[in-house]
Amino acid sequence: MVNLGLTKVDDAVVAKHPGLQQYAACQSYAFMKGTASFILGTAGLFFAQRVLQKRIPYPLQWNLLVSIVSSSIFSYSVTRWETMKCSDLWLFLETGNVPDRNSPKEEPQTPAAPADPKVTRYGDVIE
Repeated sequence: MVNLGLTKVDDAVVAKHPGLQQYAACQSYAFMKGTASFILGTAGLFFAQRVLQKRIPYPLQWNLLVSIVSSSIFSYSVTRWETMKCSDLWLFLETGNVPDRNSPKEEPQTPAAPADPKVTRYGDVIE
């Protein structure tokens, strides 16, 4: 899927980014995994609901709707997770460092200047 467009990439760009081939293969795999998770998830949920429908009868349209919507959400999460892994691969191939997505970014804290105490309309001081 993504790999087909690599034949049209300029040789100077390929030379500048040596990890382009691996990144394109990773993205292609991520998109195919997302598509497969949508198809298999829809089919699996549809048949699971057909079995459940024997106990709790409800219309077929709700069976299809629930299967498609829940599989879409699952497919999106799978594709997003795999794409984040591909982005990490790209950053590793370009910089040699693996980004750490688990720790929150610490921003330098500036000391707060002491402000005048706030007073409510009743005269109470808020600290």
